[in-house]
Amino acid sequence: MAEFNQSVPSVVHLILTGFLKLRDEESRKGLFGLVLTTYLFILLGNFLLIVIFTSDRTLHTPMYLLICGLALLDIAITTNTVPTMLAVFTRDDITVPFVPCVIQTIFWISLFTTECFHLALMAYDRYLAICKPLYYSNLMYNTHALKLMACCWVAGFLCAASSVTLVLRFPLCRPNVIINCFCDIVSLLLLACGDVIITSYTVLLIGLSVAFIPLIYILFSYIRIACSVLRIPSRKGRMKAFYTCGTHMLVISVLFVIAIGVFISDRIPGTSMDIRIMGLIIQNVFPPLMNPVIYCLRTKEIQNSFVKMLKRGALACNVR
Repeated sequence: MAEFNQSVPSVVHLILTGFLKLRDEESRKGLFGLVLTTYLFILLGNFLLIVIFTSDRTLHTPMYLLICGLALLDIAITTNTVPTMLAVFTRDDITVPFVPCVIQTIFWISLFTTECFHLALMAYDRYLAICKPLYYSNLMYNTHALKLMACCWVAGFLCAASSVTLVLRFPLCRPNVIINCFCDIVSLLLLACGDVIITSYTVLLIGLSVAFIPLIYILFSYIRIACSVLRIPSRKGRMKAFYTCGTHMLVISVLFVIAIGVFISDRIPGTSMDIRIMGLIIQNVFPPLMNPVIYCLRTKEIQNSFVKMLKRGALACNVR
């Protein structure tokens, strides 16, 4: 292996091509406008949520702390990938230095993994609040929530570091063209030379574990929550709870189902690369766009806090 590594020139730059079929100027302009508009709404919604949380001390509870952490994750995930997507949509292809591409891959894996575990943590918080309300204050408080959030971040970066290290053990000697809108682990793996079969399935196993383990726990938590909700005497209260849980599950399903589909499609011969790219784009932008609406802007406490913030701003302007 050492001799093989020395005989293969190292990759210095990588070329991102974007979609294979949507390469005409009109299609690229449409994609650029759609993704840019979505990204601006993501930043607006999540930054607004963070401002509301930090300005209202009554919201400094574990539930809203976790929601604020999700907003930070959504901003980080989209900021890591969307600028590269926009650059790709402005021309036929772009050249990216190898090291920044690897860094982007590490952040993409770590942030996605962190969000999966963070969503499971949010389900755990709701499970305790609804199914074990008498024990909630002892089991979940701000300091404990912050520690659990930190564990999610650590787990995310450990998964990213292990996956990328496995891939970079091999020399990258194939044509330095990546058919994608940003750098990801599969794209790097396709450039590797040598016997990468075991590594490929190991990376797949890590990815599926990251998706399936939190998803199974989330489903378990929501089933228990649903059983508790069914015992609510008020029909209106039951419908409200089911509607809220249903919208949560919609976004979670989009994130996990598309992620699992992308992981598996990489191993299915004949899968369209454009479909895979579109799946990655939806996976990166749809949940961050919908999370502020579903988790927060429809929450009465957030709405009241937002109105108070607007009134304070208007009062400050009148005083001036």
